Amino acid sequence: MSSTFGRQFRISTFGESHGPAVGVVVDGCPPRLALSTDEIQHDLDRRRPGQSRLVTQRNEADRVEILSGLYDGRTTGTPIAMVVANGDHRPGAYDHLENLYRPSHADYTYQAKYGLRDHRGGGRSSARETVGRVAAAAVARKLLGARRMWRPTPPAARTRWRPNT
Repeated sequence: MSSTFGRQFRISTFGESHGPAVGVVVDGCPPRLALSTDEIQHDLDRRRPGQSRLVTQRNEADRVEILSGLYDGRTTGTPIAMVVANGDHRPGAYDHLENLYRPSHADYTYQAKYGLRDHRGGGRSSARETVGRVAAAAVARKLLGARRMWRPTPPAARTRWRPNT
């Protein structure tokens, strides 16, 4: 299973849902792009778990920390490493599922494909893995905006999807 996507703008995600952290390394971002943790945090706050009854009620702050690739609020042209700690990981909470496959989860598929299974909340097949993709997308959006290749949708044209409940 590859955790790396892209060519000129390449992202590599890492971590598991019930490990110490998840994150991403973004490679291919040019130097001197103004970037702040607040811009990345904005998107992470939108995907944060526990915001509706339809998603996991896991309580995670999803606070991004930029480890490299940024200096004085500008990208350096080197890989940007971002990490988000898993504060509410409880791997022992899944011990009773060690020999059971959960419906609507990737447990069986993962084991069939790779010959092993991380029963502690899905491992790399968890929605928690999207943290790195969202953080990388925030960087990509900033880069595209700087190159005038992307414009945000005006607030009047936005609609909010709501599930039929």
